[in-house]
Amino acid sequence: MEATEPRECTAAAAAAAAGTGGSSPPRTAADMRDGGREDADFKQESILGDNEVKSTAVVKYSAVPPPAAYALLQEKTDLKLPPANWLRGISQLGQTGATSLGTSKKSKPFSSFGMAYDFIDCIGNDVDVVSDSENIKKLLKIPYSKSHVSMGVHRIGRTLLLDELDLQELFVTSSQTGDWNWLKELYQRLVDPKWQRKKKSREHFYQKAILSKFLYYSINGDCAAEAVPTPIVQPEENQIEVEESWPAPMRTPASVPEDGNPQEQGLKNDFVRNILWTFEDIHMLVGSNMPIFGGGKYPAVSLRLRDSNKPINILTGIDYWLDNLMCNVPELVMCFHVNGIVQRYEMIKTEDIPNLDNSSFSTKVVKDIAQNILSFLKANCTKEGHTYWLFKASGSDIVKLYDLTTLCEETSEDKYQNPFTMPVAVLLYKVASNMMMKKVQNRKHYGIIRMLLLNCIKLLDKERHPQFVQFIASANYMISELFQLNEPPKQDENGSTLNENSDDSYSEDEDLPEDSDDNGSFSNGSDPSDDTKAIAVIRSVGELSVPEKYKSTHQIRPSCAFPVCRDTEERCRVVLNYVLEGLKAVDGSIKKESDLPAADPSIPIPLKYADESECTGHEVLQKQIALFLDKVGPVHTTIKLPSQSGMIPNTWQYQMKLNLIFKASRAYFVLSDAANALQKYGRALRYIKLALQSLDAYCCLINNLSPEVLFFLSQCLTLNGDIQLMLAQNASNRAAYQEEYSYQSREDQEILHSLHRESSCQALSWATELYLDLEYQLSVSCKCYEAANELLRSCERKVNVVEQHTQVLKRLGNSRNEVGVFYMNQSAAMQTEGTGSKGITALEQELWKKSFSYFEKGIQDFETIEDETNAALLLCNTGRLMRLCAQAHATTGANLKRGEFSPEEALYYNKAVDYYLRAMRSLTRWEKHPAVWDSVKWELSTTYFTMATLEQDYAPLSRKAQELIEREVADFMMKSLKYCDTHTESARQPLCQYRAATIHHRLASMYHNSLRNQVGDDHFRKQYRSLADLHYNKAVKLFHLLKDAPCELLRVQLERVAFSEFQMANQNSNASKLKTLSSALDIIINSEYPFQLIQSELACVQAQQSDCLEHREGNAPENDSSTFNEEEILKLVNMFETRLTFLLFQLIKLLTTKRKSSGIIDDQMALKNYKYAYSTLLRATADKDTSLLQRVEVILSLLKQLSS
Repeated sequence: MEATEPRECTAAAAAAAAGTGGSSPPRTAADMRDGGREDADFKQESILGDNEVKSTAVVKYSAVPPPAAYALLQEKTDLKLPPANWLRGISQLGQTGATSLGTSKKSKPFSSFGMAYDFIDCIGNDVDVVSDSENIKKLLKIPYSKSHVSMGVHRIGRTLLLDELDLQELFVTSSQTGDWNWLKELYQRLVDPKWQRKKKSREHFYQKAILSKFLYYSINGDCAAEAVPTPIVQPEENQIEVEESWPAPMRTPASVPEDGNPQEQGLKNDFVRNILWTFEDIHMLVGSNMPIFGGGKYPAVSLRLRDSNKPINILTGIDYWLDNLMCNVPELVMCFHVNGIVQRYEMIKTEDIPNLDNSSFSTKVVKDIAQNILSFLKANCTKEGHTYWLFKASGSDIVKLYDLTTLCEETSEDKYQNPFTMPVAVLLYKVASNMMMKKVQNRKHYGIIRMLLLNCIKLLDKERHPQFVQFIASANYMISELFQLNEPPKQDENGSTLNENSDDSYSEDEDLPEDSDDNGSFSNGSDPSDDTKAIAVIRSVGELSVPEKYKSTHQIRPSCAFPVCRDTEERCRVVLNYVLEGLKAVDGSIKKESDLPAADPSIPIPLKYADESECTGHEVLQKQIALFLDKVGPVHTTIKLPSQSGMIPNTWQYQMKLNLIFKASRAYFVLSDAANALQKYGRALRYIKLALQSLDAYCCLINNLSPEVLFFLSQCLTLNGDIQLMLAQNASNRAAYQEEYSYQSREDQEILHSLHRESSCQALSWATELYLDLEYQLSVSCKCYEAANELLRSCERKVNVVEQHTQVLKRLGNSRNEVGVFYMNQSAAMQTEGTGSKGITALEQELWKKSFSYFEKGIQDFETIEDETNAALLLCNTGRLMRLCAQAHATTGANLKRGEFSPEEALYYNKAVDYYLRAMRSLTRWEKHPAVWDSVKWELSTTYFTMATLEQDYAPLSRKAQELIEREVADFMMKSLKYCDTHTESARQPLCQYRAATIHHRLASMYHNSLRNQVGDDHFRKQYRSLADLHYNKAVKLFHLLKDAPCELLRVQLERVAFSEFQMANQNSNASKLKTLSSALDIIINSEYPFQLIQSELACVQAQQSDCLEHREGNAPENDSSTFNEEEILKLVNMFETRLTFLLFQLIKLLTTKRKSSGIIDDQMALKNYKYAYSTLLRATADKDTSLLQRVEVILSLLKQLSS
């Protein structure tokens, strides 16, 4: 069956339709023939009659050749004699055995479904009505006719399907097959309890036969009748006509073909012509078998046979007019006869038919009837999947609409006895499936699609209709596909959640008619019978002629809005529910003797915890990963054997289960990702375990994984690695995570049982267990990233793959860093515990190797993706590991004292320096990442400083000369100073200033010591003296910037005094000595700042101690840090008092000698001042009861006095 796109009619056809005739020659059969099929889809819009009724017809499909010219029969032709070609099959008349008006078979109760299957794009949205043209005519003639009307009505979206229910034929069929007994019982209960079979008259068969012969004569062209031996078959009195085409009621094969071909399901489109007819604002898809002929200058005419003794009435006029409108025929040719003898022909234009004598009617009234009937049906046929029965008894003015499905449910009738159940379910599925193909283009239809599929599932039963299980499984899968798992809920401006699966919350401005009597709605009237609530009534057919009596917007759509989920978990749970129903349908359709037992909801599937004793080491883990990667790797053979559950590849069960399993894995992945974001790591691990188990079952069913599946598998493994890493970092909450991990819903259990039908689901168990061993957990995280990395390498290098690969490598590098730090901290803990005194153990060396290996691989990962910052951090950690190794190689003597700075220490410290320098080269400049740059510089400075202090404090004099050691120390100190930023304001600035001051202090002390030990060479002595003085001054300036290093500043000042005293010892003249002593005293006087800091600290400590004595009666423990500082301060104060006493004594001595010779007044004043300070200091030091704070206060007063 074919359908072509609509095409506008030719100018000649349009002219003929308008009644102008036109000058174009008539179209012949040769002009219009195309492969034995009429050139379909031509369109015409007409405004007919004075009432301006608009009609447009588009031929969507035609199974007959173009119209052939009809033959005018000679007058007196006897139509009772059969022509020679009678009943031999003429293509122009449609199918074999054409009788009344070319109708080959009676209008079947499923004829609309055949059309709907062929034009599925029109169903649900574009078309209001699908029906046989005879049914449409019968409906529009209701106000004029006393005959009965009986039609079945079904709703699919906004489309109504109308089919004739010929009760006589159906009830006769029911007596033979029993298929329609339910309808017969309802008819007897609701309409006529004394139904009797009615016989058709001989006149009926006579008229039918004479019409058939007339049509064959017209196409044959013979003017004289030829007698044929075949007699006219007359039915016996007790026989009633039963067509063989009658479905009983819908014969379906044992299994439904995958292509869902409706012809193979007993539903055929038997019409020779399918037309998309728009009558005013009503869009109808109608089927017609009316023969169309060419008529000389007219491209198309219809032939009618009329008895001259019977005038044309209004019913006949409406019938002829509607037939021509639907089929786009501009002319009617009427042949009149008397007792079968041809008398004459008459041609009538279509627009003139409403004005014929004795049969005139208003086209506007017909339009109002059509609109009212459609409004009434749409207002009351609101439930998809329900069968409605429109019935008007003969001679009655009341039209009733029965909801047969509801009436069956209210009684003991079984809804599956309804023969419409299966066709409706299949059509619902096909319409939804067709809309699913366009779901990306118009997401507001998601709610409609879901409703169609839910109604389809509701109609089907797996037990009663095993041949339709495919539809059940597929419908559940399609509903699950409507939910977008990876989209967050949208919110409006007020913050309220909108429908996350549609462009907007679905709503159309349509007002469904209210349930009022005027609208003919289903009513709960006063009738005591419960049946009334499933019956809608038109009280008088005259109401149908009243314009807009039954108002409707022609939009049947109840609440079809797509459901709004509160959060991601609810959305995924809804998806998993549909997936489970689909899996049940698939599993139930698989026949296997050793079928697994059904899931028992009361018995949970155990989720074991991995114990350390069960973890057999990294070798086993590596082997499991290798087996898994080999399993999912690229292969070139396809599975041909049945699966573990008995599924055969390439069957619908096989493909559907693959789709459902993959959808389940995606839902579990989204659930895990959401739980991970909420830091519910136990729940996240449980969900990702289910996702990977689903993928494991998927891999068992197919061994050629698509790039999409491989990519998604890498995402799952990456997320699993994230979760395992977070579990390792949050080991303190392990009990809560175990509780989350062990919970399992009934839905999850049933999905797992379905998965276990195909696989043991253990291929990825190494990645998804909740391990108790921290080391193994970190290793599993790392291995997950490695496996994900391997999978991505086999995928095509698309944009999303490259981005995911970058993320995986970044996570892999971070994970390897975590493992490396773990091993490094373990080795550091072993050193802290004192194992270093016994030498380096094999375990320590193994830990170093593991840590170094992970750091190196992590650096390679970050360098691969050009992540300089993280590469620098790992290089920095590697440098720290080298420093740790250097510390472990420190030598100790027999008395456990620190030995000389060893070559092994120097080797590892130099390696650390190399890694820090590599880190700085990786960053290239400070602006790239200031924090990391500053951190690396600080670590590099620390390494150089450590090397310098160790070589200075534990000089390797057994291997190197003193001068070489001093040069190396000075070099290390200056390099450390180079990477110590004292100028940039930051949190680390005080540390940098303290280190720089310490470096200058150490260098000054080293040069001071070298000056003491240097003998003979004046050049070196002068150089050392200059360097020592330079570094002392720089150290003092830097310590002055700090407020928490008074002791260090005071110590530097005392060393400077000692340096001056050393210089004085080598001087001979009193003048030189006096100058040097004065300089030393200036240094002492400039030490007022550190003493002020010391005074403040001691005062605070004393105040705290007083408070403790008052409140706790002296039982408060002493502060250890205060005690230590006080001891240090006491030493420095004693030393300071000694040096000040010595300087004052020497100055008094020299000034006394100088006064005898010169008598300068200034010297006399200074001498007097020095004597007073000297005596005060002696008295203060002599008093043993003086507190430290008082002594500091005395020193401060003396310094102020000396500075004035």
